[in-house]
Amino acid sequence: MQLVSAPAAKSIGRAGFVVSRKALPRAVDRNRLKRLLREMLRAIRCDANGLDMVIRLKRTLPPQRLPEAAGEAARLLAEAVAAARRERP
Repeated sequence: MQLVSAPAAKSIGRAGFVVSRKALPRAVDRNRLKRLLREMLRAIRCDANGLDMVIRLKRTLPPQRLPEAAGEAARLLAEAVAAARRERP
């Protein structure tokens, strides 16, 4: 997983997901991963406010490891939120 974040232009940040057909060939698996990622973002939305971010799946992933990938994205997001807090006065 790769997370790219930047300060949001508006007070409410946005999130985007990039999951290619090459990484997850079946649409049902791509959609399931996106649902898991959206749910993870909902859980920490108040902390991630003020950030625009893109979460990208970089490598091929077996469908059995989708929850693990969402966990990795949560870890990356927590690091990005912590870094943003350190930068804010």
